[in-house]
Amino acid sequence: MVTLLDELVLLAYDDDGERRLGSTELEYGLGGALLLELALAGRVDVDGNRVVVVDASPVGEPLIDAALARVAAEQKPRKPGHWVDKLRRGARDAVLERLVAQGTLDRAEQKVLWVFPRTQYPVPGGVEPPAETDARQRMRAAVTSTGDVADPRTAALCSLVAAVGFDRKVFADLPRGDVKRRLKEIGRGAWAATAVKRAIEEVYAAVTIAVVASSTAAAAGGGS
Repeated sequence: MVTLLDELVLLAYDDDGERRLGSTELEYGLGGALLLELALAGRVDVDGNRVVVVDASPVGEPLIDAALARVAAEQKPRKPGHWVDKLRRGARDAVLERLVAQGTLDRAEQKVLWVFPRTQYPVPGGVEPPAETDARQRMRAAVTSTGDVADPRTAALCSLVAAVGFDRKVFADLPRGDVKRRLKEIGRGAWAATAVKRAIEEVYAAVTIAVVASSTAAAAGGGS
């Protein structure tokens, strides 16, 4: 199963293994992706701006099941923003390890200026993975079409890409105004059950707020 987490990470790294999306943005995006996977699987819902478990049975994907167990173990329902922050931690490394183990990505250890270690994740043979190609094609079809053509999973991925500000790069060759308008339309569309749509809206807001707050804090720290 290719998850939203896999797709977001593959989009975030170019074929040479360089990360094109900021570390903070990617982490919060992955926290949101875990919540959305749980919503798409019918395991959680958002009730009164709180995440509630409606089915605690495992999905069958270790990362997603671990996230479900954490949410289920919480004594009281929490807001999506709480879980986006909690679930993001360690998610990037876990997804990268998974993709390397599958052979989707390679791991390349390098040193910058012969001293500082750096790890890159290039694709084997320099050929874009089929999962990434599929994600790009689905999102592009949704953004360049009209009407409710986005399936719930594609709509969720579009929402994540927009929330972390990565749509500028993913759709770099398309008119910016048209992309923004279409992403809003996808968000308002009747493409999913109410529970999933509500979760996507709440996660989009939570990820956006977290990314903006983190960026503001970093800028303030840099200026002190």
